[in-house]
Amino acid sequence: MNQQKVRRLTVSGMMLALSTVLAIICAYIPFLNLPFGGGFTVASMLPIVIVAYMYGTKWGLFTAGCYSLIQIVLSLTQGKGGTVIALFLPESDDYMGIGAAIAIILIDYVVAYTLLGFGGVFRNRIKNKTLSIVLGVIIALSLRYVAHIVSGYIFYGAWAEWFFTQEGFYSIGGFILDTFSGRALSILYSIFYNGLFMIPEIIITAIVAVPISRIPLIRKTDI
Repeated sequence: MNQQKVRRLTVSGMMLALSTVLAIICAYIPFLNLPFGGGFTVASMLPIVIVAYMYGTKWGLFTAGCYSLIQIVLSLTQGKGGTVIALFLPESDDYMGIGAAIAIILIDYVVAYTLLGFGGVFRNRIKNKTLSIVLGVIIALSLRYVAHIVSGYIFYGAWAEWFFTQEGFYSIGGFILDTFSGRALSILYSIFYNGLFMIPEIIITAIVAVPISRIPLIRKTDI
């Protein structure tokens, strides 16, 4: 294995570790997490996007795929109340059946986090490094947002009416419930709910990406 490949593995491993540590820290900050799953972090996915920018989309997807598996393990280590394990336990309030549980894991974890690998899609299209990384952040995290919307629409649409009657949604919630029903209501619920954490996540990560992108060591490397 040549020196460049060793460096790529080392850098990618460090970035995965950094993303994991940031995700763990944020998981223990109550106001960053939503009651039915999901939560925003302090740019915990930016290191994965940077790897995709530095080494290209193919390697970025591989690294992001590894990160998706780490996210599953992190959820499992939370115990019986963890998001993943609760889906498989019949006595849990979150139990949805084995088939649904596997599908949720695939969409909300494997697909959603692996899509972060597209963060380097602009590396050879835009010369300005900062702009390339920021746009990569927006694209990659938006794709993750879409994956969560799909999952929420398919598996959690039944919560729509309850969600729009909660405090903070009185004004718009009533209008939505009077105007939409069925599938349209389910998709709106998923857009709103997942947007509560994904939109701030996209904004925060894009802002943090600006100064981080100016670090000289972050540069395109073709292997």
